[in-house]
This record gives sequence, structure tokens and C-alpha cells, in this order.
Amino acid sequence: MEIAYIPSPSRGVYELFGVIPLRGYAFCIIIGVFVAVWLGNKRWIARGGRPGTVADVAVWAVPFGLVGGRLYHVITDYQLYFSEGQDWVDAFKIWEGGLGIWGAIAFGAVGAWIGCRSRGVPLPAWADALAPGIALAQAIGRWGNWFNQELYGRETDLPWALHITSTTDGRVPGYYHPTFLYESLWCIGVAVLVIWADRRFKLGHGRAFALYVAAYCAGRFWIEAMRVDEAHHFLGMRLNEWTSIVVFLLAVLYIVLSARRRPGREEVVEPGASDGDTDDDGAAVKLDKKSEDEDSETKDSEDKKSDAEKSEAKTSGAKTSEAKTSEAVKSEDEKETAEADSESGSGSAESETADSSSSVEAKDEEAESAAKKA
Repeated sequence: MEIAYIPSPSRGVYELFGVIPLRGYAFCIIIGVFVAVWLGNKRWIARGGRPGTVADVAVWAVPFGLVGGRLYHVITDYQLYFSEGQDWVDAFKIWEGGLGIWGAIAFGAVGAWIGCRSRGVPLPAWADALAPGIALAQAIGRWGNWFNQELYGRETDLPWALHITSTTDGRVPGYYHPTFLYESLWCIGVAVLVIWADRRFKLGHGRAFALYVAAYCAGRFWIEAMRVDEAHHFLGMRLNEWTSIVVFLLAVLYIVLSARRRPGREEVVEPGASDGDTDDDGAAVKLDKKSEDEDSETKDSEDKKSDAEKSEAKTSGAKTSEAKTSEAVKSEDEKETAEADSESGSGSAESETADSSSSVEAKDEEAESAAKKA
């Protein structure tokens, strides 16, 4: 009894105005690229880089990644294009699906290296900024497989089973594990993990990107084991399972060795970015910074002028107060001097009067004495 299931779209191509084909697979890839660049740009600016640098490097990385992803898919599934009864021209029809993430990352790294060299920024720092965005791009891109009704798992009766209706390329209609959905959700979890770990441990020198690679490989291993599409097997496991193991070990090894040799995070990810010398998308940032600097200089000048006026007024007030105090002291001194002179004059007059009186008395005594003798 059918309880619930995930329906598949009746077609993967929709005609716009009956002329322009809109392919669900390509649409998901394009949206994923835009999300990766948008988030990567925000993280790059937060690390001290210029706005627009992530997009400039992505112009190199994305085409290389698409070519690498397609090459990996064609090489590992060559029987789909070069075996008897197949048309090798189909190998170029990328819009029909078929991108290997391993080839996309490897060739995309080459393109990113070229772009980073042209911008003068370190590739590991750029990769760290873009890492969670790549995981989100994969989460969105996996829905392209849903439009094409491909890459599903074993049959199941779970309520979230994927209902396959197409019979193209030997498909058998039925209900299967939606491995595209499992991988999409896993990639969202990887993006969250990388963002958290980067904030918590200040990952640098490519370690955030290596964490993304390791975490993705861990999920891809068990999801790959559920798929039933045709693939090459070695020692009982699918080729992509072995690839997941090898890449996982290399990513973990890089994290350990990098942490020992270059601990911490890069202090400068883009030389000169702190000077506000931006262009293109960063022009507004430069103008805003210049305006802020001018406003700050004007405010400082006004503050200095105000301080000078206050200081001058204070000095003038101090001088006036000094002058008044000096005049008051001078007046007081003059007053005291006058009083002292007045007291001195009075004392001198009294002394002269006393001397004169004594002289008269002495003369009278001498006259009386002479009379007695006579």
C-alpha cells in the first residue's frame, strides 16, 4: 500500500515560450554556483579581503571545474559513451547530467590557482572562504539529479521513497532510496560544520577546505554504497567508494600536518585590502571609507579649534585675574606704606615736642639755681 513518496518530475526540460529550453539540471548547477560565490564573498570580506575577489577567481575556477567534472564522469563511465551502440558525441552533452565531484574539485583548484595568482592572493585562504559555499552548491546541484530521475538507491517502501517513472537508459519504474536527497542534506550539514569549526578553531591555511573535503567524503562513502546505477567495482566496492576513502585520508593528513607546520590563521589574506583601495564592487566601500575619514578629520579639526579657543579664553581670564590681583596687591601695599609714613611722622612730632619741653624745664631749673646763689 502506497502511504507516501517523493514524486519525480514528469520531465527535466521546460520550454520557455516554446523556444528556449530550461533544463532543471543546469538550473540547479547555476543556482549552486551563485550561492557559493555569494557566501564565499561574505566570508572573504570578513577575513579582510576585498569585495569581488572571490567572484574574480571563480571566473577561472568554475569553467575548469565543469570541464574536470565532466572528464572524470566520462573516463570512469566510458562504457556509456564509447561502448557498442553508444554515440560518443553524447560525452559532450553536459546538460543531460554527469559531473564527477572529484574531477570538478581537482580541475577547479587549477583554475582557482590561476585566478589567485592574477589577484595576488593565497589559494589556501581563498579555498577556506569558499569551502562551505561549495558544500551548499553541491546540496543544490544534487536536485538536478531529481529532475533527470537518476542516481537513486536500492528499492524501499519507506515513506520518503523516490518514485521513478522513467524507462530511459534501462531504468525500471518503482520506489527507491532518494540518494540525491541524502547527499543534499549531508552537504548542508557539512557546510554548517565547516562554518562552526572555522569560527570555533580559527581554521586557516586551507584547513577549513580540507575539513569540507573530509566530511563530504565520509558521507559520500555510505551514500555511494546505496546506489544501483552502473559503476566499476574493485574488491567488491564501487570506484567512488575507494576514491572517497583515499581522498578522506589525504584531507585528514593535510589537516594534521598543516596544523603543526603553520598553526593559526593568516593575518593578511589580500595585501593592500586594509587600505580601502578597492575597485569594481568595492568602490562603494572605498567612497564610504573616504567620507568617514573626511568627516573624522573635520570633526577633529573642529574639536581642536574649540579646544584652542577654550584654552585661549582660559589663559586670557587667568591673565585678567592676575592683573586684578596685582593691582589689588599694589594698592594694598601703597595703603600700608602711607599708613606707615603717617605713623612715622606723628611719632617724630611727638618726640620733638617732648624734647622741647624737656629743654625749657632744664633752663628754668638753671635759672632758679643761679638766683639762690646770688
